[in-house]
Amino acid sequence: MRVKTSITLPSDLLKTIDQADPNRSAFIERAARAYLAHLTKSQREAKDIEIINANADRLNQEALDALDYQGLP
Repeated sequence: MRVKTSITLPSDLLKTIDQADPNRSAFIERAARAYLAHLTKSQREAKDIEIINANADRLNQEALDALDYQGLP
């Protein structure tokens, strides 16, 4: 279901949007969805980095132990 809304944009931005796509609503919807997907991905990556960093010392030690066991430097 679509809901009609009103937003205020700078005239130069609106002009650029109109040049890119004459259907403003479709353009803004695509842009909003792309930005929200980007935010979701960034949050997921930040959480992954947090998990990796929380376990980095243990994982690094395991890797060093495996290399030592294999006789590799």
